[in-house]
Amino acid sequence: MSAMTPTRVGEIRPSQLLWSFGIGAVVDLPNFSVMVLGADDWEEARGQAIAEERLLVAIRRSLGPQVARLLAPPPAPQSEGPYDPFGEAARIGVPVSTFPEWFRCPICQLLAPLETRLFEFKPNPYRPDLARYVHALCSRAKGKPPTAVPARFLVACERGHMDDFPWVYFVHRGQPGCTGTLKFYEVGASLETANLWVECNECGNKRSMVEAFGQRQGSGLPACRGRHPHLREASGHCPEPLKAILLGASNSWFPETRSVLSVPTHAGKLAQLVEEKWLYLGNATSLEVLRAFLNSPGFSEFATFDEQEVWREVESRRTAAEEGVTGGDEEADLKGPEWEVLSRPDPGLNGKDFWLSEVEAPRKFADVVESVVLGERLREVDTLIGFTRLRSAGESNPGEARIRRAPLASQPPRWVPATEVHGEGVFLRFHLRRIREWAGKDGSKARERLLRQAHRGWRSARGLDPPEVDFPGVVYAMLHSFSHALMREFSLECGYNSASIRERIYAPTGEEVDRAGILVYTAAPDSEGTLGGLVSLGRPAELERLLGQALERARLCASDPLCSEHNPSKDGTLHGAACHACLFAPETSCEIGNRYLDRTVIVPTFRSTASAFFGANPA
Repeated sequence: MSAMTPTRVGEIRPSQLLWSFGIGAVVDLPNFSVMVLGADDWEEARGQAIAEERLLVAIRRSLGPQVARLLAPPPAPQSEGPYDPFGEAARIGVPVSTFPEWFRCPICQLLAPLETRLFEFKPNPYRPDLARYVHALCSRAKGKPPTAVPARFLVACERGHMDDFPWVYFVHRGQPGCTGTLKFYEVGASLETANLWVECNECGNKRSMVEAFGQRQGSGLPACRGRHPHLREASGHCPEPLKAILLGASNSWFPETRSVLSVPTHAGKLAQLVEEKWLYLGNATSLEVLRAFLNSPGFSEFATFDEQEVWREVESRRTAAEEGVTGGDEEADLKGPEWEVLSRPDPGLNGKDFWLSEVEAPRKFADVVESVVLGERLREVDTLIGFTRLRSAGESNPGEARIRRAPLASQPPRWVPATEVHGEGVFLRFHLRRIREWAGKDGSKARERLLRQAHRGWRSARGLDPPEVDFPGVVYAMLHSFSHALMREFSLECGYNSASIRERIYAPTGEEVDRAGILVYTAAPDSEGTLGGLVSLGRPAELERLLGQALERARLCASDPLCSEHNPSKDGTLHGAACHACLFAPETSCEIGNRYLDRTVIVPTFRSTASAFFGANPA
């Protein structure tokens, strides 16, 4: 719970604090819901610092130079003895506050906010999952007080604000004066909104919840008061209209994240050591402070280097980091350094968190796949920089994302939540000449025009201007589609579940085709990320067989011919011949939300053969 009532009410995994239940998100508990509070309420001292300077520079470009650290959530305390629910360890965790604050008694139908004190909180220190609110004064209850349930409706706007549903305003149609209690009840056999009613016990006004949705909701809801429950504040004014949403709706919270692979960016043993220890050495403000660090446990590898030499390397790295922060407003190319290291593996750069080995390309695919690199050790760092409501940040213009993104703290944050995971992967680099030749063919150009038309329509339908920007191109669509086909094949073969396999697409960033590759990898905080099962599939013989199977499966879909004949420009989608039966992947696996997928750009389908990159005989 919040700092006002420091009671443990549940637990979640660290990675969920970025992708599912981060700052500003509503977490559904067994008996009520809570919202994760902003960075102001977190105990910063309990967080674990994560070293990843390249990502930190990118975050500073987005959130400001005051961001000093990437912090992992406080870990669950380890204790040798029995768990003490009243000890200090029980107070360690992520702060949350009850939200929504309106509850309903399922027996007497009373609907009221917690501030009226009609509902009493009943914690359970030994079983946090049994914590609940009860209506102790229920007039119809027989025996134990009934457990109150949270109101199932909320309101939100596209600037990231969220609030309790305005029940009093809604039932009285905006007319002030009545102070009676409310009740929420259901009529009819179904739970559709037309059968849900709220009524005032004093004046008798009542209203169906159907009037809060659809075209009629504008007359039933007040102006947005700019409330951020996770920051405990309300600005008092917001021009965006409110929209009613259900508690637990998937559009109530969209995380905006940044992630990088920890790739070595410096050659030489000393530069590598300084990079690995930069979390500590970055605080060395003088040679004397540096000497204290070098004499500490964990820095024995620096013993072979002169102190002055180490100091010069620290100063050089600090200068480069400062230039990176002030180098302009453009977005940092986070994938550029990864592409350089993966496409030209150097054994001298291998370390404890990064180990690459190059193998031969599959013989049957050597004309399109230039090289294959096995990532036997990979480290990925993910961080949350904000969130949006109702629409994801991917549906906004770059400038608009700054307006719609809800902040992590009431002031510019000094730190941002992050997680690190370890794993393994297989990197495939394509021949750029073959990519250019294919992209220049008439069939590929025709497919690109279709996808571009769908992109324009999709942005226009959401009022995003100009509609042409941010189209990734047909080369990205081909690499992305091929990656999904390969991820599905890897999942079937190696035993990793499909949600634990992820992708990174290295596609051209401009008109020139200067890079083309994919990394299929698994990364998890547990042992699943380092079992070696995925890397073993990158060996030439195994990979050749799997590539052939993946392309063969992609030619046919269980939903054909409907899937292959899908026209994205007609239904406002951003995918061509793709669906859940063939190319769609879990949300945690795809880097762009299953958009820009199309089987026709990788293999021939019922609909088209002219745009297939792999031709009529893929294997």
